[in-house]
Amino acid sequence: MRLSGRRRAAHGADRLVPVTSVEEERPRALLAGASRRWVRLLPWGVAFVLCVALLPTTIQVLTADYGLNGGLASALAVAQTAPLLLAVVRPLQAWYVIFAADVAGALALLTVDFEERLLWPFPPMEIVGYVGLCLALGLRERRRTLLLVWLATAGANVGLGFVAPHGSSAKDLLLTILGGVALLLGGALRERNEVQRRLVEQETISEAERGRRTLLEERARIARELHDVVAHHMSVITVQADTAEYRLDRMPPDVREEFTSIAATARESLGEMRRLLGVLRNEEAHGELVPQPGLTQIGQLVEATARAGGTVEFTPCDAEVPEAVGLSAYRIVQEALANVVRHAPGAPTHVSLSVSEDGDRLTVLVINDPPPELPAGPLEVGGTGHGLVGMRERVRLVGGTLDVGPLPDGGFRVAAQLPLTEKDFT
Repeated sequence: MRLSGRRRAAHGADRLVPVTSVEEERPRALLAGASRRWVRLLPWGVAFVLCVALLPTTIQVLTADYGLNGGLASALAVAQTAPLLLAVVRPLQAWYVIFAADVAGALALLTVDFEERLLWPFPPMEIVGYVGLCLALGLRERRRTLLLVWLATAGANVGLGFVAPHGSSAKDLLLTILGGVALLLGGALRERNEVQRRLVEQETISEAERGRRTLLEERARIARELHDVVAHHMSVITVQADTAEYRLDRMPPDVREEFTSIAATARESLGEMRRLLGVLRNEEAHGELVPQPGLTQIGQLVEATARAGGTVEFTPCDAEVPEAVGLSAYRIVQEALANVVRHAPGAPTHVSLSVSEDGDRLTVLVINDPPPELPAGPLEVGGTGHGLVGMRERVRLVGGTLDVGPLPDGGFRVAAQLPLTEKDFT
């Protein structure tokens, strides 16, 4: 059984309470969902007025006009009027009682001699109460139930017509006609309110979707602006690096190779940025059909970092891993090496990839030693911390674990355990 909520026990312990609480078991009153208080109280007020007005009137009419026994008249009056209060919350159950009491009253009137001018089988006060009950039924029950109620009313009305003491006439069907009108009116009001409620819900959903679409469009716009700004500077770097050997005289071979590496790295960054931007611009625009980086591309990251002036030892891994795991490992190493370049330039770094003996997990380990004493200091004194957050998100995405933190000797360690089996992914 689904559980909801907690209640404080007498001795301070918490215990769970089943969701089938009193609030769910207790039916809601008619118009309980109205925004105005007087509308919510209206059904109770109408039911109370009908009870107070019809109870003594029914007793008086049945005894004085129809000549029914006082005790029987009182019992019938209570059965025909008191359930009107119940109709505010349970109109169908109230109908069972009132309908049976009205039919019993009609049969009881056959035992007395009353004037032909008086209505039979249902006196006026019974019609008034029954019409109010039918209106409550229409506001609560579905079409099928309302149709069955009207058919039962019409059937009883027609059946009693065969034993009418003074012959049958059109006025004897007054209860069937007025009850049907009340059922139809109440059902129409209920369905209209249901349609309005669904429209409000749909408008709320549409508003949320519009807000979400606006947010996505704004993100795409920011991404395009970011691309324009960064792409311009990266393009300048690429052009300058490519043309350096033509602009500078007698360039040493190692310097020419360094500029070539800078240009290649800049072009690769621009290509990856364009692919990401293509995904943001349009779901149907898949960008360039280039595979996502994985374990085999980590060696290129290590080489690029080594060219930036640091010593990097790399222990590769040739195992076949899921694409998501390979991409996560690549991004973790990429961010870890970028942090080394920014915060500990020149520090010796060790990168290793290994698969556990049982083949269940891939271990990604990036450790850098303390940075050498450089006059310029680190490239970035502070940071946003988004890199570590991104690492944790990628590890969490594949169901792995991440351990990062400084080492006692002043270095830094990044260790990730990424599952390789389907069981671990779930």
